[in-house]
Amino acid sequence: MHRFLLRRVLLGLLVLWLVTLGTFLLFFVAPGDPARTLAGRQATPEQVELIRHNLGLDLPVLVQYGSYLGRLLHGDLGQSYFSGESVGRLLAGDFPPTFSLVLGGAVLWLAIGVGAGVLSATRARSLLDRAVTLVALAGVSMPTFVVGLLLLYFLFFQLSMAGAPILPPDSYVPFSENPGEWARHLILPWITLATVQAASYTRLTRGSLLDVLGEDYIRTARAKGVPEQRVIYRHGLRAALTPVVTQLGVDVGTLIGGVVVTESVFGLGGVGQAVVQAFVSGDLPVIMGVVILATTAVIVANLLVDLAYGLLDPRVRIT
Repeated sequence: MHRFLLRRVLLGLLVLWLVTLGTFLLFFVAPGDPARTLAGRQATPEQVELIRHNLGLDLPVLVQYGSYLGRLLHGDLGQSYFSGESVGRLLAGDFPPTFSLVLGGAVLWLAIGVGAGVLSATRARSLLDRAVTLVALAGVSMPTFVVGLLLLYFLFFQLSMAGAPILPPDSYVPFSENPGEWARHLILPWITLATVQAASYTRLTRGSLLDVLGEDYIRTARAKGVPEQRVIYRHGLRAALTPVVTQLGVDVGTLIGGVVVTESVFGLGGVGQAVVQAFVSGDLPVIMGVVILATTAVIVANLLVDLAYGLLDPRVRIT
């Protein structure tokens, strides 16, 4: 187990380094000049060069990257070109809304997706199976912003017009301030995210469980007289959840890097909107900070997925 964890951590650090290097180099071949943007249209070339020098942008690319890695090893993500604020502090303020949205959405879409997938697989080719498949296809095809706007219209606007403003439309309330308001402000974003994500998990769970239920050990368990519910949930579903957990690790890790559309529709702020603004303005330190955050989230999520394999499927051994 320790050797496995060490190998995965080292591999994760290598991936993180390669991603940061690629992002850093890509920034310098992309159009745009932060020094010119900061200086404004009326600035003289001398003023632009002074800003470029103060930011260290007149140094060779590899020298700048080496300096960045040196600061990164000391836990310093640098400072924003435009606000002058620490990138770590900026991300610390943007991270809670994104993390809260992804965490609650993941619980919801996993419960709906796995439940519907099991229901569909155990009644394969029935009318219920076809109905679940149709709903899943509709969910996969529905753009996130359309789902969000529909929820806002029916569950906020219409309820407010009827004198029952139960669900607020926007803003984020920190959990530490008021857990009840925190959840109330996130219900619509959670449903929006889960509606789109749960559809793919329904199809994935259905297909995986149908494959597992056709295995020899499942037929052997049934031949021994094991109750059908135990065959499905204890023997079949545990093995069928392996690809589901794999997809969950990828999705959660990726979405922590920014749920741009959902955050924008509901005005939550978060990492997604921060990285969009950084790309538009060419704020390299913020972009790199988000890249490190997203890559780290994916690496950690996939490490947890690998550890979960041994718990879900006894045939898997982690060495």
